Amino acid sequence: MKRVLVIEDSAMVTKVIRHVISQDAEIEAIYVNSFAQAKFAYEQMKDDLFAALVDLNLPDAPNGEVVDYMLERKVPSIVLTGSFDEEKREALLSKGIVDYVTKEGRYSYNYAVNLINRIHSNQNMKVLVVDDSATSRNFITDLLQRQLFQVLEAENGVEAIKVLLENPDIRLLITDYSMPVMDGFELVKNLRYKYEKSDLIIIGLSGEGQNSLSTKFIKNGANDFLMKPFCHEEFQCRVMHNVESLELIEKIRDAANRDYLTGAYNRRYFFEVGQTMYESAVENDTPLASVVLDLDNFKRVNDTHGHEAGDLILKRVTQVLNDALGRFLVARAGGEEFFVLLPGLDNEKAISLINKVRQILVSSPVVYEEEEIYFTFSAGITNKLKDTLDEQINWADVLLYRAKEAGRDIIIGDDDEEE
Repeated sequence: MKRVLVIEDSAMVTKVIRHVISQDAEIEAIYVNSFAQAKFAYEQMKDDLFAALVDLNLPDAPNGEVVDYMLERKVPSIVLTGSFDEEKREALLSKGIVDYVTKEGRYSYNYAVNLINRIHSNQNMKVLVVDDSATSRNFITDLLQRQLFQVLEAENGVEAIKVLLENPDIRLLITDYSMPVMDGFELVKNLRYKYEKSDLIIIGLSGEGQNSLSTKFIKNGANDFLMKPFCHEEFQCRVMHNVESLELIEKIRDAANRDYLTGAYNRRYFFEVGQTMYESAVENDTPLASVVLDLDNFKRVNDTHGHEAGDLILKRVTQVLNDALGRFLVARAGGEEFFVLLPGLDNEKAISLINKVRQILVSSPVVYEEEEIYFTFSAGITNKLKDTLDEQINWADVLLYRAKEAGRDIIIGDDDEEE
C-alpha cells in the first residue's frame, strides 16, 4: 500500500482526485487543504509517507512554500498547478520535483496517479549511466533519482561492462557516444551479443551534431536515442516509455509461462527452467528430487460437486504448493497433475517435505456452496538422474502409478520401489 498526501485547497479538484485515486486499490490517500494541515499530516505519517501531490498555491502558502517543505523532507513530490509558463516550469524543475501537472482535466489527474505507481515500481529497477563527463553523469543521475530509480555509474564502455557483470539485474543502460577506451557504439554492439532488446534497454546520448548518430545507435542495437542537450520532460518520457514497454513484454512472457486457471507455471516453463537444474545436478553430482503429484479421484469431485468446485481445489493446491515450496520449481503439468523439482534435497528429505504438504491439504478442505470438500493426492518421488530430465520425470510418474495402485493418498520414493 502506497500512502500519499494530497494537498489541494480546491474542493472541485479534490473531488476529482478522490475519484481517480479510489479506482486504485494500492494507494491510500490523506487529503488536506492548507499548508498548516499539510505540516500536521506530515508529522503524523512521515515514517510511512511515500509521496505527495502538492498544490503550488495555497491560501497560507501562495508562493509554493509547501513544495519546498516537502522536498526538504525528501518526500517525492508531484506539483499541481493551475497555470503554466516557462519561468514557472524552470523554477519547479530546479527544485527537484518528480514532475508537475497542470489542472486541465481528469486526464491530468490520471497522469499524476499513474506517476505515483510508476515511481513506486522504479524503486526496484537498476539503471546504469555511462558517460566520461562527471557533470553529465551527475545531471542524468539526478533526473533518474527523482524518479526513484537505483542508479549506478560508469565512465566508459569497459567499466560499464564490468558493472553489468557485477549487477546482472540492471535493466536500463543510458550511454553517451563519445568516450575514451570504448565509445557508446562499441559498447552497444558488445552488449547486444549477450542481451536482447527485451532484456536490457539501451538509450544512446550524444552532444555531437551529426544527424546520423541516432541511426547509428539504433542500427547497432540501441532501443532509443536522445540528442544533448535535452529537456527534463523529453528525457523522462523516453525513459518511461521504454521501461513500460519492457514491463509489458515481461508480463506477456510471464503469462505465456503460466497456467491460466491457477497461475502456476506451466509444463513448458517447467522443462525449460528445469533443464538448467538438471544439468547442474549432473555436472556437480548434487541431489535433484523430481516429484509427480496427482489428486486422487478428481473426476469424482467434478462429477459430484461440479467443475467450479474442482477449479477451487486446483487453485487451493497451487496456493499451498507455492507457499510451502516457493524456493523450488512448481508447475501444473495438466489436469490434476503437478510437477515439482527439489534441487539439493535427497529422496528422504524430499518425501518428508511433500508429506508435510500432503498433511496441510488433507486437513484443510475446500468450502464450496457451504459444503466442505476433502481431498487427497498421491505422489512419486525420485532422485535417480536418468539420461534426460524427461526420463527422470517419467520414472517419478511410474512411482506415482504404483502409489495409485497401492490405494491412493500415498507417496512412493526410490526406497519403496525398485526399477
